[in-house]
Formats: sequence, C-alpha cells, structure tokens
Amino acid sequence: MEYGICNLAIVPMRAEPSDRSEMVSQLLFGEAFEVTEYSNKWAKIVTAIDSYTGWIDRLQFVSLGHIAYKDLQRNPAPLTYRAVTQAWKIEDNSIIYLSAGSSLAFLQGTTSYIGTQKFEIIGEIGETDHIANIARSFLNAPYLWGGRTHFGIDCSGYTQVVYRLCGVNLQRDASMQANQGQLVANLAQSKMGDLAFFTNPEGRITHVGIILNNGQIIHASGKVKIDLLDNEGVWSEELKRYTHKLKVIKRFL
Repeated sequence: MEYGICNLAIVPMRAEPSDRSEMVSQLLFGEAFEVTEYSNKWAKIVTAIDSYTGWIDRLQFVSLGHIAYKDLQRNPAPLTYRAVTQAWKIEDNSIIYLSAGSSLAFLQGTTSYIGTQKFEIIGEIGETDHIANIARSFLNAPYLWGGRTHFGIDCSGYTQVVYRLCGVNLQRDASMQANQGQLVANLAQSKMGDLAFFTNPEGRITHVGIILNNGQIIHASGKVKIDLLDNEGVWSEELKRYTHKLKVIKRFL
C-alpha cells in the first residue's frame, strides 16, 4: 500500500484523471491519503479524514511512509484556524498561504515536517472558537463546487470544515453527512449548530447548512450567507422565495 501527504496549500481532487474533469473536492496542506491507482500523471487517492475518493496530480504531493501515515491517524495533527496562515518553506525560502483547517502534520514547536520538507509556521496557530464565530468567519466566501476554503467553498465543504475546526469529523457530501449525527425531531427542538439538510425536486439530499438562532441558517448558496429558516425550508430575502426544502435536522455537538 502507498500513501501520500499534501505539501501544497490546496490541491484539486478530480472525478477523473484529467485537468478538464470536475473538481469533486480539495486536499488541504498536511492532509494524508492512500494511493490506490496511477494513470499517467495522475494518482487516485482515498483521503484519511473522510475516505473520499478522487484523482490528483502526481506533482502535487509527496510520499508518506506506512508508519508515518498510521501515526497521523493515531495522533491527528493540529489545525490552522485563521482564514490564512503563512508557512515559510525553509528549503527555498518561499511562503505558502494555508487555508483554515489545514493540518500541521508532524508539528514540532512551530515547524511542520512534510516528507523531507520543513515549514515554519508564522504567527499564531490559533485555538478552537465557538461554532457560530467559526461559521460566520466564512461569510461572503464564494460558492465553488468541490471547494473547502474561504476563497471558494460548497455547502458540504463548508459544514465539514466548520465542524472540523470544532473537533468533529464529518463526511464530505451532504447526503453522507445526513447519515451521521443524532436526529432532531423538528425545527422547534433545534439549537444553534445543528445541521439542516434539504432535498432537491427528486427527493435526494443535496444541500446542508448550519442553524443559527432566531430562525436563521448560514449556508453556502451562491456565497456563504445567512437566510431565514422555517418548517418549509430556506427563505431567501434576495430572491423572495423558498430556495431549499427542509428534510431533516441532525445534531453533532
């Protein structure tokens, strides 16, 4: 079995081994994975944090030994909490700009060791904040299918990274996340931080957001924004209509 680890700030994961293929997710700095297949310049991977599958460029990661991979699973790396954290790549005296939720793998002091490369983390690494504050820090981040950062994010990537920064690991897609957590009977019994899931016209769960107080939800739809939420679903003041039909509410905290 082969393993790898992301040594760049963000790496696109694609559905097929092609630059033209759909981006299904992203790897963030320090995230490890299993390599299951190679095709020309591409590697098919399964991520360690959520067992998500996709193809990445073979030039966009470094190899990781079996023992090191297992060590990361037993001892999860600290995460970055700021929207942007600078990492000084000592090898070539360059700066990499890390997104929130990046993994500071094999951190010793303020130095993260990725393969043979050393990255000095500049400034505060950060601490866990309240879920509402973390969620609001993404406000106005543009919607990007497969995205997981402040610079572009989709609905389930958004809930996944917010919860990851709260110490809870969610699966990657909304339909997968809906199978996790504790069922909340109805909206009246929900509380801040619960996840609300929504269906498309065919009845499939395709959207998710984080419930706030006072009948509000924060979610990635066009951008990360706050809309009204009731028993029918999400009401958009901008569009003057319901945009998502409520299906189920789950609790994770």
